[in-house]
Amino acid sequence: MTATVLAVDGMDAKPAYPRRSAVISWILFDWAAQPYFTLITTFVFAPYFANFIAPNPAAGQAMWGFAAAGAGLTIGLLSPVLGAIADASGRRKPWIAGFGALLVIGASAMWIGKPGDPSVIVPVLIAYAVASVGVEFATVFNNAMMPTLVPPERIGRLSGTGWATGYLGGIVSLILVLGFLAASPQTGRTLFGLTPLFGLDPVTHQGDRITGPLTGLWFIIFVLPMFLLTPDYPAKRPVREALRAGLLELKQTLAELPKQRSMAIFLLANMIYTDGLVSLFAFGGIYAATTFGWHTIQIGTFGIILAVAGVFGAWFGGKLDDIFGPKRVIAGSMIVLLSAVVAILLVDKDSIFFIEVAPPVPGGGLFASASERAYLVLGCLIGAAGGPLQAAARTLLIRLAPRDRIAQYFGLFALTGKVTSFIGPLLIGAITAATQNQKAGMAVLVLFFSVGMVLLMMVREK
Repeated sequence: MTATVLAVDGMDAKPAYPRRSAVISWILFDWAAQPYFTLITTFVFAPYFANFIAPNPAAGQAMWGFAAAGAGLTIGLLSPVLGAIADASGRRKPWIAGFGALLVIGASAMWIGKPGDPSVIVPVLIAYAVASVGVEFATVFNNAMMPTLVPPERIGRLSGTGWATGYLGGIVSLILVLGFLAASPQTGRTLFGLTPLFGLDPVTHQGDRITGPLTGLWFIIFVLPMFLLTPDYPAKRPVREALRAGLLELKQTLAELPKQRSMAIFLLANMIYTDGLVSLFAFGGIYAATTFGWHTIQIGTFGIILAVAGVFGAWFGGKLDDIFGPKRVIAGSMIVLLSAVVAILLVDKDSIFFIEVAPPVPGGGLFASASERAYLVLGCLIGAAGGPLQAAARTLLIRLAPRDRIAQYFGLFALTGKVTSFIGPLLIGAITAATQNQKAGMAVLVLFFSVGMVLLMMVREK
């Protein structure tokens, strides 16, 4: 089942799009997948790995970066080929199911990451890489379904709603972990003052480790409506024939890109600033944990606040998109992100912009010190700008793409956005390892957002 075409009294044919329930079910994919990014890559498991599994936080950030780089390189090498096959064969759901299974398997395997056990470091990093490949490819093929769900003029709204829904899913999953599962090793109590459910042991950080299996189970439950209610593209060709046809079509599309200067520059800009944004979210939690000595409850609460800012940012960004256009929304979001990253590099536990402040007191109140509150404000700016940046990028693609080839270019946009996704984590990991300084590693993000901004200014928006 897919969008059909209706012709009335000789008028131009118009596609008939599926029911609202199909669109809502598609949006639930973001809800299903977001806990992986919220719980695993940003606020809970990644900081836990750096602080309690790795030999030291700097080494942990470096190793995590290398694993993320390996997963990103795999995605970059395989995505054009797999995307071409999927476009030619027509179906999206089988690919989502297959890569979703990798997400579930890899995330669930992270449970083995016991603190202080060097033998689990490599298996945990492999599990992280496998899950990352799974969730990214599943997201790519889910995004490619968008053109058949709503008219082109509503894809921006659909994209923004998806991002906002994903942020809400991250909030709920974080509240579940912090309030009922993850407890402080010192007090044995969760954020809500409860003993952890299922007898999870705070000393061995079972509340942190359970985020892996929880992410897998969460995905299985909430992705089901998409498989049951959202129509897929109809099957076109067998896989072998689709391989030949898809690769030929991909070659032709890439050969035509230089003739469409704005489209080519935009795709390049998107690849660069998206790499910076992904790296920022991947390492922001690790950086905060080691700078301020935050543990799961502090980092998780920080994540909830950022996600709330993200929900409102994505919603408000959609409104601004309608008024000012997507290019200006993207540019404004990047200015906010660039300013926040520079400011974060000037915030330390005992200073803000080179002004000395009282450092956090061990066992003190939540975000009690001035430096922690400054980091919280800057984090909220990042959360509020990240959603509009990504949602408006989809809208801008539709304005640049030929009207009769929107689906093809949308797929190219989604796929090529992963080609360089390994460079940011690789650079952060390499610079951190070489300097043994986390600030030096994080400083590379300034370059990504700056170059992305320069390229975006060269794009002519229709």
